[in-house]
Amino acid sequence: MINATQIKKGMLIKMDDVPFIVLKVSHITPGKGRAFIQCVLRNLKSGFSKDVRFRSNDRVEETEIEPVEMEYIYTADNLLYFMDTESYEQIPLDADLIGDAVKFLHPNIRVKVEFYEDKPFGIILPKYITLKVIETQVYIKEATAQAQSKPAKLEGGHTCQVPPFIETGDQIKINTETGEYVERT
Repeated sequence: MINATQIKKGMLIKMDDVPFIVLKVSHITPGKGRAFIQCVLRNLKSGFSKDVRFRSNDRVEETEIEPVEMEYIYTADNLLYFMDTESYEQIPLDADLIGDAVKFLHPNIRVKVEFYEDKPFGIILPKYITLKVIETQVYIKEATAQAQSKPAKLEGGHTCQVPPFIETGDQIKINTETGEYVERT
C-alpha cells in the first residue's frame, strides 16, 4: 500500500481487485480546503478510463508489474509488434495503450514491455533516444543577443524546439520524459 501522493503516471494500481493504469496525475491544492490528487485511470480489463479523486492521506494498492526487455519491430493495423530479445517471441500491443510514446519508437529500439498477469499493457522507454530530423527551417543569422530556437519534425512524428544549427538529416538526442532536445549526436 502506498499513499495517494506517491501515485505517478504509468503506475499500475488496484482498486476493488481491478487493475488500473495511471494515465494522468494532478496534485491540486485549492485555496480553501485540503489538497487532493486527481487521476485519470484506465481499467486494464475493460479498457475504459475514468477520473478518480484521492485525498492526500488515502492509501492505494500498487500492483506488481513484470518489465521484459523487448525490441520494437514494426506497426500494422494499429498494433505495435515487439520481439523478446531472449526467446524471439513476438507480441502485439495496441497503439492506444502506448499513447504518445509511439512518437519515439523506431525499428530496433529496445524498450521494456510491462506485463500484468502475462498480458502486455504498456512500455517503458529509455530516458534518452536518438532520432533523425526529417524537417526543419533553414537557419538565417539574425542580429540578436538572445538564444534562438526553431521547430524540428523528427522521425516518428515528434516535434520539438532545437537550436538554429540543427539541420534536416541530423541525429539528435531527445529526453523521452519531457520530449525536449538534449544534444546533437
